[in-house]
Amino acid sequence: MGKKGCSKIQNNKLNTYDWLCDVPDAENATDYVEVQFKNTRKGYFLNSSKIPLEKGDMVAVEASPGHDIGTVTLTGKLVLLQMKKNNVRTGEGYEPKKVYRKAKPTDIEKYEEAKAKEHVTMIRSRQIAADLGLNMKIGDVEYQGDGNKAIFYYIADERVDFRQLIKVLAEAFRVRIEMKQIGARQEAGRIGGIGPCGRELCCSSWMTSFVSVATGAARYQDISMNPQKLAGQCAKLKCCINYEVDAYVEAQKRLPSREIVLETKDNNYYHFKTDIFKREITYSTDKSFAANLITITAERAFDVINMNKKGSKPVTLEADTKPQPPKRDAQDILGQDSVTRFDSVKKKKKKRPSGNGSNGNNGGNNNTSASANGENRENGNNKPANNRPVNNDRQPGNDKAPNNNNNNNGNKGGGNNNNNRNNNNRNNRNRQKPKGNNDKQANNDRPQQQAKPGNKPENKPEA
Repeated sequence: MGKKGCSKIQNNKLNTYDWLCDVPDAENATDYVEVQFKNTRKGYFLNSSKIPLEKGDMVAVEASPGHDIGTVTLTGKLVLLQMKKNNVRTGEGYEPKKVYRKAKPTDIEKYEEAKAKEHVTMIRSRQIAADLGLNMKIGDVEYQGDGNKAIFYYIADERVDFRQLIKVLAEAFRVRIEMKQIGARQEAGRIGGIGPCGRELCCSSWMTSFVSVATGAARYQDISMNPQKLAGQCAKLKCCINYEVDAYVEAQKRLPSREIVLETKDNNYYHFKTDIFKREITYSTDKSFAANLITITAERAFDVINMNKKGSKPVTLEADTKPQPPKRDAQDILGQDSVTRFDSVKKKKKKRPSGNGSNGNNGGNNNTSASANGENRENGNNKPANNRPVNNDRQPGNDKAPNNNNNNNGNKGGGNNNNNRNNNNRNNRNRQKPKGNNDKQANNDRPQQQAKPGNKPENKPEA
């Protein structure tokens, strides 16, 4: 504010950046200055006495009645452009108000005293309006700089007859009363707050003029027509709905009409929804609800429309060859496929079957040499163990195997499951024999082997 208008510091929402401050003779181009008062009220005054004023100076200006205290916010050539923008008339019959002087300490002291009474006056005026039964809400009160006048800002949905209210307020506060009606957006801008986007309200931070917002702007952007989401803190449609409407309207012009029905050999497709910036359109086979939704590009939709105009219908709505998504060359940021590549995985080792030692099993394993030979046959080895004859002569009822070495050879390849299976087979054969017959026929079809591995094999006569 104190840098001759060239400062980018915006400590007030109605500040205007003077981009002409460095232009030669721009500062002395006009005698008009822009003065701002409380909240959003601004005025343009003529500096007829050529007082050297800069941005940020407190000045006393002409008012009716008396004088008012405000802050200079703009000087130079840019003031003329702002007056043209705000339709301020300066011709014949429109005498401009003048700047009296720079504010003196006594002027500022009166201004501070009047400003301190504003909140109390607003609360009491609300009670008076409620007692009179008026359907209105007084949102703010602004005292003039000299304390001789007060402006009451009110909100009302309908026209209000406040003639009686002005009389009561003038008697209560002993000042001149002026009533100004404002809208809900202006009230929200005066009160302030945080919007759903997490930032300060636009109306209380930078917006100076309010444009009407229609629900058609939300329809162009395919926004859900939910009143709770579309309304702002002022209970009106959010001003930010208008920000991107032009971009959506321009993008919509490059898309097919939503009223066109696409015809195929199988069915007719109706518009369901559109992703405007992706240029993708979703069609449904039913008008009222989503059924058999198919999403195609805008180019494909134009192709189908042209085919329908020529009298031909495609087989399917989708293109014959779907475009493949582009392959990404990007790799994993870790450089490896798995994050758990450093974890040690312990593999379970298979337990090897424990063989019967030469020191004896003490009856724990009832395998015979015949079972050992059976294991060899099941493992694909038709030859007997060690290619030596097996001695099958043993007394019935003897649970120990005659040769533990043969058992060891069998257990290496077979496992305990085969041993148990052979034991069950032997027990079944013993059950089939007649009772009282304890003699066991020797197996003459197999070669025989002596009990001790050191001896040579001998053929013994049958028992």
